Amino acid sequence: MKKEDEALQNSKEFSDDCHKLLASVSDAMYAIGGKWKLMIIIAMARGNNRFTELQRMVKGISARVLSSELKELEMNGFIVKKVSVGYPVSITYELLPHSETLAEVVGALSKWGTLHREKIKSDMSKENSAKR
Repeated sequence: MKKEDEALQNSKEFSDDCHKLLASVSDAMYAIGGKWKLMIIIAMARGNNRFTELQRMVKGISARVLSSELKELEMNGFIVKKVSVGYPVSITYELLPHSETLAEVVGALSKWGTLHREKIKSDMSKENSAKR
């Protein structure tokens, strides 16, 4: 009976650990997930802080989607929208310190993306060589 209790306890700990891991990844994906959020943050970190600059730098994003993503990034504390009074009204976006916490994530994704692209190219060239 003792072995069964140990197995159940180990299973429960594993299950609790798994739930915590899934919850934390889910929280992260909610805040920065999707195709555009990290790309917008990267573009802003490179000095693009106006809507049109961001739309030009982040290839393929529509104005509607950019607007929505900027609102979500603001809601999650990564950026702030600044509206200057005057004529014409000027709107800029600035990164908040919380966005700096993503540096390791961006670095890891960039490294993995490069490795993945190389793997796919290698696999494709091997496949093409085998067909000849």
